[in-house]
Amino acid sequence: MVQHRSNPDWIVIIATLFLLGIGVVMVYSASAVWAYREFGDWYFYAKRQFLFAVLGIISMYLMMNIDYWVWKKWAKIGLLTFFFLLVIVLIPGIGVTRGGATSWLGVGSFGIQPSEFMKLGMIIYLAKMFSERQKQMGSFTKGLLPPLAILGLAFGLIMMQPDLGTGAVLVGTVILMIYTAGARIKHLVSLMLVGVIGFIGLVLAAPYRIKRIIAFLDPWQDPLGAGYQLIQSLYAIGPGGLMGLGLGMSRQKHLYVPEPHTDFIFSILAEELGFIGGTTVLLLFLILLWRGFRIAITAPDLFGSFLAVGIIGMIAIQVIINIGVVTGLFPVTGITLPLLSSGGSSLTLTLTSIGILLNISRYSR
Repeated sequence: MVQHRSNPDWIVIIATLFLLGIGVVMVYSASAVWAYREFGDWYFYAKRQFLFAVLGIISMYLMMNIDYWVWKKWAKIGLLTFFFLLVIVLIPGIGVTRGGATSWLGVGSFGIQPSEFMKLGMIIYLAKMFSERQKQMGSFTKGLLPPLAILGLAFGLIMMQPDLGTGAVLVGTVILMIYTAGARIKHLVSLMLVGVIGFIGLVLAAPYRIKRIIAFLDPWQDPLGAGYQLIQSLYAIGPGGLMGLGLGMSRQKHLYVPEPHTDFIFSILAEELGFIGGTTVLLLFLILLWRGFRIAITAPDLFGSFLAVGIIGMIAIQVIINIGVVTGLFPVTGITLPLLSSGGSSLTLTLTSIGILLNISRYSR
């Protein structure tokens, strides 16, 4: 495929860099107390976030300049590699446990999270599959069943860690791609019913998930246990008001909100920067999502279109779940806010994915 390459979507680049900059500042503000308590260094998490931000920007720049259809050739090998890593991380003595989930490979505070790589690998592989099987998408056995089987295997391995948050993002992204590819509505409705039954089964299979559901409905039933995170999150958001308490002036980051620089960073942002700060971040995400779906619509081929839908859908679903959790709209689950939360694999993979999206924008019609 040879086409004229134009400039990338600068609005996507600007929105991404603004969110990334806000994220580095907020990681320092939210994590300083925890970093000093754990490592004796106020800047520990901030320096780590800045390092991965730089690595992510380099990766984004490289991906922006590598023709996206190259990944179509490596889709199968990439998916098999990430499946292998998901299996390896479950082997006792190899996988590293953090926050109750054995989902890391690495040493000390540095490592990779194979489930994050699986999200991008799955998107690339399914974009290739759907672009080559358009006429079969109306069939359940030939169009819908193969991607569901692959998704089921990946989701099962992720749940063995267990990591419900990442699994939910993966499932949501794949369902969005299946819908975009032209699956029949009746098949998707049936799939949603099966998914609801499966979700209920997952909740009933783990007592701590039942406690999270109860805490979601009424966190004050267990304010020092299952409801603690949500209550402290709301205590942070509420006092923020219109303008916030001021950057660095959060009270809840002083060992009240657990690990405020990761899953609950938006709570601290809302407390310090108020309604205006929180709304600004949400508007930047909306701009990013709008331009991303526009890139998907104007992509020069089906592979590029499905790839863009998967990437921007993954980011959108993760943002919706994270914001929903910290504001009490969804039950608490471990999932980071893209580009803002402290993280290595998550931040780097998000920027890498945006780099691929930018390359697709260079060939848009």
